[in-house]
Amino acid sequence: MRDNLLYETADLHQTGVTHRVDITQVALPDASYDVVIAHHVLEHVDNDRQAMRELFRLLKPGGLAVLSVPINATRQLTHENALATSPEQRYAHFSGEDHRRFYGLDFADRLAGAGFNVATFRVSPEDEVRYGLLRDEWLTIATKPVMQTAERGSV
Repeated sequence: MRDNLLYETADLHQTGVTHRVDITQVALPDASYDVVIAHHVLEHVDNDRQAMRELFRLLKPGGLAVLSVPINATRQLTHENALATSPEQRYAHFSGEDHRRFYGLDFADRLAGAGFNVATFRVSPEDEVRYGLLRDEWLTIATKPVMQTAERGSV
């Protein structure tokens, strides 16, 4: 992607990015992008649902978000605990010192709540290695519908 002149990067803390932004409040126009990629970002964000709504806002109709987060496939619901604030507590609860949650199978439901159509898939272990994915990585494609629900019945 680095050779693609249309590729832009964003981060809250890193230097050398195109946009230094908070993913929950991005000062860019609505429908600015065809594709957004958030690889292991949402588990670090305090208000992940607001971040999902913001990604939805930034996408053009028909645009897609390629997302990955740590998912515990043995849990139906995402595990969050606001009392886990120290790095040690967060690691114990969420498997990461700076994580805010450990997603369950409801990750797709959270994205759908932001307006996305969601598809989740897995690749073979060989392709995980080939593409530098984590072992047992889940990839989620969240698509912004071409027509919003409120527009479907209008002329």
